[in-house]
Amino acid sequence: MTASQDLRFLPFALPHIEEEEIEAVAEVMRRGWLTTGDRTLAFEKAFAERVGAAHAIAVNSCTAAMHLALEALGLRPGERVVVPIWTFTASAEVVRYLGADPVFVDVDPRSLCLDVKRFAETVDSPRTGSRVAAVVPVHLGGLACRMQPIVELCLQRDIAIVEDAAHSFPTTAVTRSVADDSVKLRLVGTIGQATAFSFYATKTITTGEGGMLTTELPAVADRVRTMRLHGISRAVWDRYTSTKPSWHYEIVAPGFKYNMTDTAAAIGLAQLGKADRFRSRRHQIATAYDRAFGDLAEVECPANAPPGETHAWHLYILRLNLETLRIDRDRFISEMAQRGIGCSVHFIPLHYMPYWRDRYGLTPAMFPVATAEFLRVVSLPIYTRMEDMDVGRVIEAVRGVCRAHRR
Repeated sequence: MTASQDLRFLPFALPHIEEEEIEAVAEVMRRGWLTTGDRTLAFEKAFAERVGAAHAIAVNSCTAAMHLALEALGLRPGERVVVPIWTFTASAEVVRYLGADPVFVDVDPRSLCLDVKRFAETVDSPRTGSRVAAVVPVHLGGLACRMQPIVELCLQRDIAIVEDAAHSFPTTAVTRSVADDSVKLRLVGTIGQATAFSFYATKTITTGEGGMLTTELPAVADRVRTMRLHGISRAVWDRYTSTKPSWHYEIVAPGFKYNMTDTAAAIGLAQLGKADRFRSRRHQIATAYDRAFGDLAEVECPANAPPGETHAWHLYILRLNLETLRIDRDRFISEMAQRGIGCSVHFIPLHYMPYWRDRYGLTPAMFPVATAEFLRVVSLPIYTRMEDMDVGRVIEAVRGVCRAHRR
């Protein structure tokens, strides 16, 4: 290893773009149709087939997909939606878009996903107020929530499930679905009434910006297709290029501007074909980290998927054992940066955010698990452009910080 290689800063995340993606975008540009068109339709078809979903609708973000899903399912002002406190703000803000209110629930201490027991208690609590209409399980870091008890409870109580799978393609879970009584291994995207995926630049596959909604319900799919583009009654992407008169359309609802472009979809099609290779590489990196850190008293490795299930490994969330270290989490990240390694934190729980804290009177004591675990989480680099040398540098940096600052 040369000195320049040793000193090169390794960022927390980088997209994996190859010549195939570049050529796909160039071809779209040569054809002259840049917005929603046949590339978007092809991406939707291919994604639905890959997930095994009846319908896939491409949009411009995962946030848009969650908003459209809740709207299509009929969420009304004043209703309640259960959201884990440990998530990005988008999981909750889409509830407010529709005038409804999130009910925040603490997370499981091992997975950091929605605590199923607390979810059940919240649904049954008279303090929740008006009816719980939906739940947004967040599959954190690529690890599926415990979906079987969530599905069972929601079917009993007529609660809709809109999964936040921003981190979780491809991820599997053994569960039943709202559309199928049998318990079996399923890809996330076929379990609840709707699932929202992200193709942001750092995600497991990317379109730069973009998202996808999958559903088994034809009525939900039809409504989402209408509402993603201004409430127009039919597909009108070809009205400017059709050889037949096709200018007429009708507005049937006050929709949104959430459509995906063909330039983004072209990247997505190329990435989709590499999804399994990408996941395999992230799994290799996660395995290397597990082996390297298993003997360190100063850190705790993240939860793996249960036997037979699949973790997408979008994130590798290391937890510090602060009682064995002389530094806190923020100093740990600073020490890693000094060693040339970029890290991040996923997530800042929403009770620390002024809007959510003040509007709903949230306090750290209401979420003891999230409050305690937040202070010790560090997300390490885990992306497919990392070479074995890069993985080794991350390992040595973590071990070096631990050596230098252990009690």
